[in-house]
Amino acid sequence: MDLLALADFNLVARHGGFGRAARAAARPKATLSRRVADLEESLGYRLFERGARTLRLTEEGRALHERTAALLGEIDDVAAAIGAGSARPRGRLRISAPQVFAHVVMGRLSAHFALLHPDVQVEVTAEDRTVDLVEDAYDLTIRVNPRPDDDLTGRCFLHDRLVLVAVPSLCRPAGEEPVPAILLASADPAQPWRIQGPNGVVAMTPEPVLTLSSLIMVRDAVHTGIGAALLPLSMVAKDIAHGRLTRWGDVAGGEVELWALYTSRRLLSARVSAFLDCLHAAFPTGTSEELAGFLA
Repeated sequence: MDLLALADFNLVARHGGFGRAARAAARPKATLSRRVADLEESLGYRLFERGARTLRLTEEGRALHERTAALLGEIDDVAAAIGAGSARPRGRLRISAPQVFAHVVMGRLSAHFALLHPDVQVEVTAEDRTVDLVEDAYDLTIRVNPRPDDDLTGRCFLHDRLVLVAVPSLCRPAGEEPVPAILLASADPAQPWRIQGPNGVVAMTPEPVLTLSSLIMVRDAVHTGIGAALLPLSMVAKDIAHGRLTRWGDVAGGEVELWALYTSRRLLSARVSAFLDCLHAAFPTGTSEELAGFLA
C-alpha cells in the first residue's frame, strides 16, 4: 500500500472534503483527488461516496480511517523525534584512515572528538587499502590523493608534499652517481627520482639499501645516515628545522592531498558533519606544518 496515498486519504477524511483538505495542506485539490482514486483502485473498493455537494466515507473508508490515522500519527511522531535528535551527534561513527595518518593523528583527534560528543561511539581502523564505504559499513574514509569517484563526495582538508632528505653527513652525489636510498615497499626501484632544484628538475637514480613497508620506518632509518629517502614534509619538518636532516629538494609533482570522503552530501548525518568540523578545527589552513604539529 502506498503510504503517501494513505496519508492523503486520511487528510481528506479528517477535513471532510477535498477542498478543505487542499486548503489546509496547501496542496492542489486535483492531486489529492487523484491520489485517493489511485488508492481506491489499488484496494478494489470505494473509500468515499461522492455527491454533487457532499463527500462521506463508505463503511470500508471509515474502517480504514479509524485503523490507520493513529498509526500514521505515530510514524510522524517517530520521524519528528529522530529529526530532533539528529541535531545532536549520536550513534556509531566508523572511520577508515591511512596507517601513518591514523597512528600519528587519529588517536588524539578521535579522543578530542569523543570528549566533545560523548553520545558518539568512534571506531577508527588504520588501513591503506581503498575501502568501500557501503559494503564495509564505514561512515567516512580518509584517503591520500584519491581518484575521482562518482559514488563519493568530500573535502580536501590537508596539503603536504614529498621531499628528499638525508642526514647532513651524507654527501649528495654529484653528476649521475646513484643515491643510496631507503625505499618504501610500494615504490618502483627502477623509477628515477625527479627532484626540483634551483635550475629545474634533476633526475636522480636511487640505489636501494633498504626497503621498508611504512613511512615511519623509512623516517627512522634515514636518521642513521644509511641513505636518503622521500618523505612527506610534515614528517621531517622539525628535523629539518633543527638541522637533524637536510632537505635535498622537493619531488616534482609530489603534492599530497588528504581527503575526507563520504557517500552523500545530502542529508549528511550529524556525527559525520561534526567530525568534519573537528578536522577543520585541527587543520584550519590545511598545511603540512599543522600536520607536523601532531608528530612527537
